[in-house]
Amino acid sequence: MRYREGQEVDPDNPYPESTQTMLLMSYSMSIPIGLVLLWLGIRGRVMWLKVWSVGLMALGIGILVYEFLG
Repeated sequence: MRYREGQEVDPDNPYPESTQTMLLMSYSMSIPIGLVLLWLGIRGRVMWLKVWSVGLMALGIGILVYEFLG
């Protein structure tokens, strides 16, 4: 992102509101997508898919908790 000369970055809100909304939406979507992938991994007996989907859900939940609790 570009800033005008002399303009300082706000450390509390470095992204515009629309970007922040899109980031929160993608973190929220990672949880149901991870659940579906976990189900597919269990059903297909694919270990890497199970591990990856659990990691995806854990990171999504962790980031959302961090964002809302500060």
